Amino acid sequence: MTAIQICALIVLITLAGLLVWAGYFMGHSDGVSAGMEESDDIQRAESAKTIRELRASLDFIRADHAHLAQFSKHLQQALALGEPERQTLLDIADKLRIAAETFAAFRTSKKLERETRFLRDQALAMTDLLQVAKEGEAA
Repeated sequence: MTAIQICALIVLITLAGLLVWAGYFMGHSDGVSAGMEESDDIQRAESAKTIRELRASLDFIRADHAHLAQFSKHLQQALALGEPERQTLLDIADKLRIAAETFAAFRTSKKLERETRFLRDQALAMTDLLQVAKEGEAA
């Protein structure tokens, strides 16, 4: 082998080494970027799952809050009146029952009978409301 052939062989081996090294380096950087993208995708998926769970929890808490607010409003309305008012409403309901029966006996005052029965039902509903409030205070 001549000196030129030996120099050419060394140059070819060096170029082959550089080519292998450049291929390794480019593959390594591509692998790192692909790994980063995959980890970002996984992190986004986990974040999206957490966000869905938190939204579901928020919806549940909102519904529960609305239910509790409605129950609180109901109790506040019921607590506005006491036992004396409840007894008065029961007395009114009894007198309205008697009036409805009286109007029913005449058979000419159907409208008065209906109105009297409606008012009696409202009075009984109010007494039920007061009864619920009284049971709520006991609990």
